[in-house]
Amino acid sequence: MPISPTHVTHLAAVDSARAARVLSEVRSATLSGRPAPLAPRPVIEESWSRMLRGGVDPDHDFRSGLLSPEEVQRRREDTRLRHVLPVLRDGLLAVADVAHHIMVVADEDGRVLWREGSSPVLRKADGTGFELGADWRENVVGTNGIGTPVVVGHPVQVFASEHFVRSQTSWTCTGAPIKDPRDGRLIGVVDVSGPLDTMHPATLAWVDSVAKLAEARLRELHLTSLEHLRAVASPVLARLTGRALVVDRDGWTAAVTGMPYPNRIALPKSPSPGRRWLPALGLCTLEPLAGGWLIRAADQPEPPGVTRIVLDLAHPRRWTVTVTAGGGAVTWSHELSPRHAELLYLLALHRSGRTAAGLAEDMFGDPVRTVTVRAEMSRVRRYLGAFLEHRPYRFCEDAEVEVLLPESPADLLPHSTAPAVLGARAVTETE
Repeated sequence: MPISPTHVTHLAAVDSARAARVLSEVRSATLSGRPAPLAPRPVIEESWSRMLRGGVDPDHDFRSGLLSPEEVQRRREDTRLRHVLPVLRDGLLAVADVAHHIMVVADEDGRVLWREGSSPVLRKADGTGFELGADWRENVVGTNGIGTPVVVGHPVQVFASEHFVRSQTSWTCTGAPIKDPRDGRLIGVVDVSGPLDTMHPATLAWVDSVAKLAEARLRELHLTSLEHLRAVASPVLARLTGRALVVDRDGWTAAVTGMPYPNRIALPKSPSPGRRWLPALGLCTLEPLAGGWLIRAADQPEPPGVTRIVLDLAHPRRWTVTVTAGGGAVTWSHELSPRHAELLYLLALHRSGRTAAGLAEDMFGDPVRTVTVRAEMSRVRRYLGAFLEHRPYRFCEDAEVEVLLPESPADLLPHSTAPAVLGARAVTETE
């Protein structure tokens, strides 16, 4: 009976050696350009295509240096992953240790920040560069259980010779992304890895479920912190007139007075007390509160002068919009979620504007899905409202808009399946 790609992963549960041999033949044939006994799984085939385009060497393991212990510690203290380590340990480590696996937690850059589990397997991992501070981005070390989930944004199991680089083919790695539940942005990956004969196809669902528990814990912590800030803010806002609101350090709203309730206000990267200009509110006064900021809005909507908007899509996983207004007097940046990066890119392509139906066609290939588009554009306007117009949606006419694109067309919003983005990639590749 012919073996399908799906059958190979299930075969691994009962005959890992045979499954590894089949995948080794597939890898060897595919990379040499010969007909393979079967096609790789789509997620693996797409990853291998990215590796071949990027020039990753399948037979030699080249990698960047380890982060220093000081840098690892700094990243541990900065990342929200530290809040969910107990959830990850409770959900994964007890089984991982018995089953000869290790748990690895990496940040959104694919850098290993924690690794725990079976001591013998940890020692073996040292020999493959699976160490603290190691760089496991896909474009550095090939298809793997940390770097590939970072790129595709969903859980991935990489079994044996599905790894692109030969030195990793005796391992099986299963990774799931952990996303910030507030805005859907990737904050890291949790991975369970071990020798190829210790894994099971069900590992994928197990790791993914624990990653979702971690995201639920982050959501709970966020809501609790806003409740605490709201208790601090209520007596302060009660004494004020005019428009004012209290936000946490990341701009998430705890309480408002005299204005509609925005979910979030985009703050400068390093906010400080004093008079500041915010796109959603205009000229404001920022005052520190325990755990956040009191923002009091003035009546000046926006500074005069030419406005320049730079949409930076050059990084495959991190996108920003930067506004320079008032003849250079005000500069403000905001990091974008994947969906908002898509929408602003489409508006930059269509300076004359797009209707909700047009954006729905661009995004989903379905002009009827206008409710989703309007909801997302409403969120975009909360932080970029002074520079966006609607009916149709477009950047304001007097703004200069620049888009910074990645060097490789394949890296243009790689998460996106929007028909308009796929079409833009194809056009750019043929130019």
